[in-house]
Amino acid sequence: MSRNQTRGIWLMVAAVFSFASQDAFARHLAGTYNTLMIVMIRYWIFAVFVMILALRRPEGIRAAVTSHHLPAHILRAVLLIAEICIIVWAYTMLGLINGTAVFSVCPLMIVALSVPLLGERLTRARLVALALAAVGVLIILRPGAEVFSWPALLPLLSAFLFALYSILTRLTTREEPSFAAFFWPPLVGAGLMSVIGLPAWQPMAALDWLFVLIYGLISVLSNWLLQKTYESAEASVVQPFAYLQIVFSTVIGISIYGEVLHPAVAIGSGIVIAAGLLAWAASRPAKADLPG
Repeated sequence: MSRNQTRGIWLMVAAVFSFASQDAFARHLAGTYNTLMIVMIRYWIFAVFVMILALRRPEGIRAAVTSHHLPAHILRAVLLIAEICIIVWAYTMLGLINGTAVFSVCPLMIVALSVPLLGERLTRARLVALALAAVGVLIILRPGAEVFSWPALLPLLSAFLFALYSILTRLTTREEPSFAAFFWPPLVGAGLMSVIGLPAWQPMAALDWLFVLIYGLISVLSNWLLQKTYESAEASVVQPFAYLQIVFSTVIGISIYGEVLHPAVAIGSGIVIAAGLLAWAASRPAKADLPG
């Protein structure tokens, strides 16, 4: 394995740990304050970060952020706002473990949506992976059990919205540099969330101001690490390690919030992870097709 691939794997591990930590702060803050206000402050911090990056671009800020797909970027921003608000809300009602377990089906949703929206081929292996993922999610949700409630569908909706966001990201970066796609959602999102979040403003305790600042900074760090991950290694190499987020979220949920890992959630998560790995393996080119 090359040094860049090893570096990419460790960056992915660090990224998913950061995402799990970010979700832990979101669960605490949104459990005390209005979700819209918390997400708004997160967007403010992220918007400042991407502005700093844009100002440092060697080609100049105007050239760096120019895009022929601005309406699509606005739609991406709306999808991402809805996805973040819904998943944060879900964490406050379901906890980190259950919320992350259901959301882990997102990569499989991207595979499914890539067929009609990107024209990708639905192979037999991918079809089996999608069927396995559906079984895993049903086991996690336990729709026929007394414990089932409508909030259990929130992370599923969030995963669907993020899958649409990801598909649109692929479409908008096919013909132009990716920085514009990275730049516009935080800027548009900060504006939209200010309109939505400011009327929901609540006074915060001093310690929670520190927590919300850390939450925003970890959000920036998570996205920066993910960007560096894909700069260091191919997505096909590092993608399996993204499922470690379920492990990290489970450890945080149990150790900090006293959550319980139910057997059905563990079994269902394992099936979803297996389905994701199957889809990943099916998408990798055969060794004979690799250059060199």
